[in-house]
Amino acid sequence: MKKTLNFAAIHFAIAFTVAYVLTGDILIGSLVAMIEPSVNTIAFYFHEKVWEKSRFLSRLANSVKIKTSSFAVVHFSVAFSVVYVLTGDAFIGGVMAAIEPTFNTIAYYFHERVWQRKQPTVSYAC
Repeated sequence: MKKTLNFAAIHFAIAFTVAYVLTGDILIGSLVAMIEPSVNTIAFYFHEKVWEKSRFLSRLANSVKIKTSSFAVVHFSVAFSVVYVLTGDAFIGGVMAAIEPTFNTIAYYFHERVWQRKQPTVSYAC
């Protein structure tokens, strides 16, 4: 849970900054920053659980690039959906979905690298 909360803090900061810069509206920026990362934090938690429980995925878990790509798909979907629902504008949803998750995906990659360094290496017998 520490890992999830740590990533949530990073995500909130990125979401607010991107939404505010794109819209210039502190209210919309704040709503996006509160809702989109909240939904993504829940998605992140379940993403981690799926990767832990799946025998196939757990073998790939040491590949930060594959795991990051997996989360990126989830993140893009959530970002578009939340912003579209809040604004009713598919274009704004698309722009947010392209920009905000990109920054968060980069942050996720480095976040995952840091957490992997803190964990003992796990080897799987085939």
